[in-house]
Amino acid sequence: MSRLRLSQKADSIDALDLHVEPQPELSRGGDDVLVDVHFAAVNPSDVKAALGAMGHAVWPRTPGRDWAGVVRDGPAELVGQSVFGSGGDLGITRDGSHAGQLVVPRGALVPLPPGMTLREAGAVGVPFVTAEEGFRRAGLPRAGEVVLVMGGNGKVGQAATQIAAMHGATVFVVTRHHEPYAGYSCAPVRTIDADDDVQAVVRAATDGHGADIVFNTVGSPYFAAANDAMAKGGRQILISTIDRSVPFNIFAFYRGRHMFVGIDSLALDSAATGAVLRELVPGFASGELKPFEVRDAACFPLDQAKAAYRAVLEGADERIVLRTR
Repeated sequence: MSRLRLSQKADSIDALDLHVEPQPELSRGGDDVLVDVHFAAVNPSDVKAALGAMGHAVWPRTPGRDWAGVVRDGPAELVGQSVFGSGGDLGITRDGSHAGQLVVPRGALVPLPPGMTLREAGAVGVPFVTAEEGFRRAGLPRAGEVVLVMGGNGKVGQAATQIAAMHGATVFVVTRHHEPYAGYSCAPVRTIDADDDVQAVVRAATDGHGADIVFNTVGSPYFAAANDAMAKGGRQILISTIDRSVPFNIFAFYRGRHMFVGIDSLALDSAATGAVLRELVPGFASGELKPFEVRDAACFPLDQAKAAYRAVLEGADERIVLRTR
């Protein structure tokens, strides 16, 4: 067995001490489960943590939040099962998934839905967890509600679009440069260009109602447009930003009876993340949700991990995955 190892943070990918080493034998205790990891996505947060952007990260460590594999040791009824998962603790405050094996609590395990491959499952984690947790805290979309996804072609944006469509919402996605929506949806999705008057388009299409939920995956660049597009009683979900401070109209906020919901998936450990992902399994099983495609060219062996990290840092549009065995 091998694992990736980070000994210290670096200020660039070239300077990153990211190396492959033999993985010591892992032991489990209590209700923990030992998993043979087969595939593990490389998330932007994995790369940022490696470059020192997560102040609470520990050193040295094995990075990686998302994973998919087969249970090697644990309760007898679980051994041999294909499972997947993720976690805000994995690869940040404890050794993570960019390795041949991983020990996680039993509650972190998510059963592999029919028709989903381990490679696809290894890329589900962070985007779908972030999207589902946002909707859980803001209130899941209801049939007939209007959901506006800002940054709809990002992976969290695509996951949010899928989930909103599955719940029967009318979905609008904001993209750049007149790009079409690049993801899957079980229902029609209307695309709005970021340079258009977003709130005018949404209100014109909804008889002036606006968006009941705005899932703002970008933050400050779309903050004003998102506020303008919100319906009475609307809620805006925020997961990221570029500028930390933005102008804010308090009067419009309370007169509109609006709500802001902040989501940080790093705050969810592997067991809490497993609970979120298990809510989505029926959707994947029914085909209303689909995992991201992982092309052969986007699947890297462990010894090419630095190239995989570089691709993510440079803004790869597709999911990048490590093959860990």
